[in-house]
Amino acid sequence: MGYNVTIRPSGRTFAVEGDETVLAAALRQGIGLPYGCKNGACGTCRSKLLEGELELGRHSRSALSAEDEAKGLTLICCARPKNDVVIESRELTGFGDIPIRRMPARIARIDRAAPDVAIIALQLPATERLQYLAGQYLEFIQRDGTRRHYSIATPPHADEQLQFHVRHMPGGIFTDNLFGSGPQPIKERDILRVEGPMGTFFLREDNPRPIILVAGGTGFAPIKAVAEHIFAEGINRADSGKLLRPVTLYWGARARQDLYLPELPNRWATEQPNFTYVPVLSEPRAEDAWTGRTGFVHRAVLEDFPDLGSYQIYACGAPVMIEAARRDFVAAGLPDDQFFADAFTSQADLAGA
Repeated sequence: MGYNVTIRPSGRTFAVEGDETVLAAALRQGIGLPYGCKNGACGTCRSKLLEGELELGRHSRSALSAEDEAKGLTLICCARPKNDVVIESRELTGFGDIPIRRMPARIARIDRAAPDVAIIALQLPATERLQYLAGQYLEFIQRDGTRRHYSIATPPHADEQLQFHVRHMPGGIFTDNLFGSGPQPIKERDILRVEGPMGTFFLREDNPRPIILVAGGTGFAPIKAVAEHIFAEGINRADSGKLLRPVTLYWGARARQDLYLPELPNRWATEQPNFTYVPVLSEPRAEDAWTGRTGFVHRAVLEDFPDLGSYQIYACGAPVMIEAARRDFVAAGLPDDQFFADAFTSQADLAGA
């Protein structure tokens, strides 16, 4: 039996069939609702239930706390209607016309950018072209059918090979195999099955606000794609014929080696007008001889921009970083609808759900 979901304030209604979640039904029908992980771990799809009943599936308490639930909030990625419902959620435009596709891809190259970070380059079939927006991700489908999602680090205009930045998560089937400690090593020329593009983390180009990019660890991957898209489109240049939007990038990590592509943003800072790069280390080692900024990366943003009322922020990193950034940035005047985030999650983020 199916039920109807109505979105406020847009008033749009769509049907949920069988055992579908609200989000799955919306995506199937080309309706753009905010989402990230699709497994109840990141909180991006948090919406308010106005009418009706939902059965909420397994999720992380960091994504939706008991206090949130008491306020009527829910996660549409793991919520199934028990009757007709009305939810309050932003409806997005700009990505609904891009088809989600499943296809094979060959691993063209695997590079170790750091002891625990690999950069994978995927080659799609010669006759295939993947349409996507800078910042979106693909799902890697493993042999047992389980999925892991990784952000595309390549901007859409340079899609001859798609690049992904993967951190080793000990105990994770995919990353153990990738880093040689699993039972089925992943190597160059292997074929992977991928599906996408996914996610609502992408640049909003129809906006005059200056841009702040915030990356934590391998959260640099989608930020890289967004930054290179900005440069290709001339959004940061006064001579591009477009509205000039200055860009500031903050990349946070524990130690110097965790800024695994240091030469790239440094080169951007040299070559690109109206672009500033600020690396931040939270736990620099003695051998790092670090003289730059230290502490939490989002606190560095607030030190430089105590009033965020006129800015637009794109942040990607661990859920705890994203939640702290959202809270503190909004307290500093950032409108909530000008904060766009992609929280990197894993099955560990559902522990204790």
